[in-house]
Amino acid sequence: MKARVKWVEGMSFLGESESGHTFLMDGAPEAGGRNLGVRPMEAILMGAGGCTAFDVVLMLKRARAQVTDCVVELHAERATEDPKVFTRIHFHFVVTGQGLKAEQVQRCIDLSAEKYCSASIMLGKTAEMTHDFEILETLRDPA
Repeated sequence: MKARVKWVEGMSFLGESESGHTFLMDGAPEAGGRNLGVRPMEAILMGAGGCTAFDVVLMLKRARAQVTDCVVELHAERATEDPKVFTRIHFHFVVTGQGLKAEQVQRCIDLSAEKYCSASIMLGKTAEMTHDFEILETLRDPA
């Protein structure tokens, strides 16, 4: 995997992925940024959320579960001294579908956390990781 980060101006940087996608990162105004994009550490946190959501949805779909939506809400704490690594990250999954079973959703989250999600497993080297979830039932079409 390759990526490129190019300084744009001030404290703004353009991240370019090997797959051809870009996103803007910028610093907080107190650090000389103009708040034009996500902070680099926010991008890392969102990457971990995306990685684990991908795993969970993929596993549920492969099991033919009727999943219609998956949201991961993340709450992270960072060290107060440099390097300001993540020290705690909580993942709250909101999984929506028809007839989803709690045991199955829990198993998918556990497999992602323990085996498949490279991003969160890597971050788990410095951060305490916790997970919980809720299941929302999709309303069935009366037709």
